[in-house]
Amino acid sequence: MSTEVEVKEVEIAVVGAGLVGSLLAMLLARKGFRVEVFERRPDMRKEKIAAGRSINLNISCRGLKGLERAGVLDDVMPELVPMKGRMMHSRDGELTYQPYGKDDSEYGNSVSRAGLNKILVARAEETGRVDFHFSHRASDVDHEENIVTFIDESTDKTVKVKARRIIGTDGGGSAIRKSMMELNGYQCSTAPLEYGYKELAIPPGPGGSFLIEKEALHIWPRGEFMQIALPNFDGSFTVTLFLPFEGEKSFEKLTDEKSVLEFFNTEFGDSVPLMPDLVETFFENPTGHMETVRCHPWQVGGKALLMGDAAHAIVPFFGQGMNCGFEDVSVFDDCLNQLADKGYGVEELVRSKESKIELIWYKFFERFVQERKANADAIADMALDNFIEMRDKVADPRFLLAKKVEKLLEKRFPGKYVSRYSLVTFTNIPYKMAQDAGVVCDGIINDLLENLDDAEKVDFERAEKLIDERLAPLLASSPEPVLTRGSN
Repeated sequence: MSTEVEVKEVEIAVVGAGLVGSLLAMLLARKGFRVEVFERRPDMRKEKIAAGRSINLNISCRGLKGLERAGVLDDVMPELVPMKGRMMHSRDGELTYQPYGKDDSEYGNSVSRAGLNKILVARAEETGRVDFHFSHRASDVDHEENIVTFIDESTDKTVKVKARRIIGTDGGGSAIRKSMMELNGYQCSTAPLEYGYKELAIPPGPGGSFLIEKEALHIWPRGEFMQIALPNFDGSFTVTLFLPFEGEKSFEKLTDEKSVLEFFNTEFGDSVPLMPDLVETFFENPTGHMETVRCHPWQVGGKALLMGDAAHAIVPFFGQGMNCGFEDVSVFDDCLNQLADKGYGVEELVRSKESKIELIWYKFFERFVQERKANADAIADMALDNFIEMRDKVADPRFLLAKKVEKLLEKRFPGKYVSRYSLVTFTNIPYKMAQDAGVVCDGIINDLLENLDDAEKVDFERAEKLIDERLAPLLASSPEPVLTRGSN
């Protein structure tokens, strides 16, 4: 390794050039801050991206709000593929469709992680206030001096970056978080899921056509495991198998072409003809892992802060990982605006030498953490719950009946009855409130399902009474208007 050491002093160092880091850098730049972003991977715009780890993303209300805040929404919209519902595939190929929203105006959007990241990096650079440093791996953090030491893996040179503020957006394996958790009073728990994932693909049909319903998230629910497929703009689908690492039906059993084909033909037979390169892709692509990260505090003395997966990595089964991270950026922006209203702009916050500025940053970061911690924990819990729903419950007749009743209530009582899924995906109310409302909604539905075998025969008079008694008071306390719904 080279003994050459470069020393840099910067205003704000963002560690991690993924989706959250790039969006945050852009927003800070538009407010007048100078930002240096350090990323351990090479520049994805110039290097081939490793296959098999993308998991297409479902961007919805909260994520779109973050993009709009940073002024990049119009650039991203052409890359989105609407998904208006779930399409369940049974073992014998029977299809069952379940809409996401109360009508076609509410939907999620499939987007390529890599494609979105490239747009955000490019737009951040175009502000003229953001510099990206790729192939820079964080090797040490001195929180006393606020210095991050990087190894430039393209030159082997050591780079010491002394920053006024450090913001760690370096994902679930965050080096910034690991350094913070070594300090007294800091705690972190990492809960791995005993499931891995394998990325596969359905190529486009003739002329870029879609071989299965394009405006849907496809699910092959099989109780203890599942396969999903999200549409891409070119007519292809990104397919992801979620399977236990060990057990009777698990990755450890799929060791050769014969075992892979037998498994897929038995469990996902209707998808096999759509994946001509199934076996090759299965063995070429890595098996990924998933985990839930919870930690506290997220900041060190107003000098360093965690955001996105670095602070609260979650499993992907509610489609909210990126949306939650982008909501971090929106809330961070709100906190900055509150400081600006009090007269603390860029000059005061970054370039002033007044001692009280450090206290202001500490209170700013603390306000941000207090706003986000409970909500991040709530969506982490809901993502785990949704995994069980997707792999198992969506194939259960009683569950499907409950969902039909729920859709009828949303249409009959718009703005009064809103499901947990709709609150999470189509509104900006706090995740914790959506979680609490979901518990109330479950209770209402369970009461209405007593002796019910046909959703159309639901007792609407009783339903309205239950909604007014149990759900309305909770939604009325929301800091965000529940009626502001939709996908964009």
